[in-house]
Amino acid sequence: MKEEIRQRFCNLLGEDRVLVQEPMSRHTTFRIGGAADLFLMPGSLREVQEILGICREEAVPWFILGNGSNLLVSDEGYRGVIIQMYRNLGEITVDGTCIRAQAGALLSGIAAAAREASLAGFEFAGGIPGTLGGAVVMNAGAYGGEMKDVLKEATVLTSEGDILTIPVEKLEMGYRTSIIKTAGYTVLEAVLSLEKGDQSAIRERMKELSEKRISKQPLEYPSAGSTFKRPEGYFAGKLIMDAGLRGYRVGGAQVSEKHCGFVINTGNATAQDVRTLMQDVQNKVWKDFGVKLEPEVKFLGDF
Repeated sequence: MKEEIRQRFCNLLGEDRVLVQEPMSRHTTFRIGGAADLFLMPGSLREVQEILGICREEAVPWFILGNGSNLLVSDEGYRGVIIQMYRNLGEITVDGTCIRAQAGALLSGIAAAAREASLAGFEFAGGIPGTLGGAVVMNAGAYGGEMKDVLKEATVLTSEGDILTIPVEKLEMGYRTSIIKTAGYTVLEAVLSLEKGDQSAIRERMKELSEKRISKQPLEYPSAGSTFKRPEGYFAGKLIMDAGLRGYRVGGAQVSEKHCGFVINTGNATAQDVRTLMQDVQNKVWKDFGVKLEPEVKFLGDF
């Protein structure tokens, strides 16, 4: 990438928040991925807005990164700008029965804030290893709850640089999708609407879900969570298991023996290992059951 483009970002953020050729394996829960041309760490929503303005002017590809929990980055890395919206943009504020949080706030942090304020309704998200921004984009869910159940509104940045606040009823939230995803908006912050509850009951429910997650999911290995979307009328993990693929390996990537819906990095997996394994799984499930498995994991870079 041209030095003058890097310099523009340095002038905005300072040299210490502009990393060159940053390995993406440091920033994904898969612990996989080559280097990004530039890795930017904005500290305010205004800086995010200005970064995207520079990317538009310079025609530079860009990608918004939370904590990289649903992402497979190519072994070749990313030819463009990664904009990290994580703990650096993770402010959480409780106001009555509402919680306002920036896009980089961890769902676990929001769930803890809700618990401490005796607010119920967000327990389902306490163990999802992602940020609010990504969760709103894909209408994340677990254990019977979804973001659309608790979201009041989201503030987004359009590709033209305009800031919009959109109420939940206009976000078109469906299974792992929303208008934010389809329109290519960037989530800046969101407001959740919860309800008063009993703190000990909230705490107990979160503990119960945490224990369930630990007992059923291969949390001891790097992964991107559920690898495939749930096909209508089926469970992806069961289809994969019934296809005889429990423990199936390609290089360092493996279908988890603990939960077949997870592809894990056993220690030295490449992105290509994971991609090939996923394709093998898709082909076998299609051959055996005529069901098409769609990836829930997002791919970034060239494969």
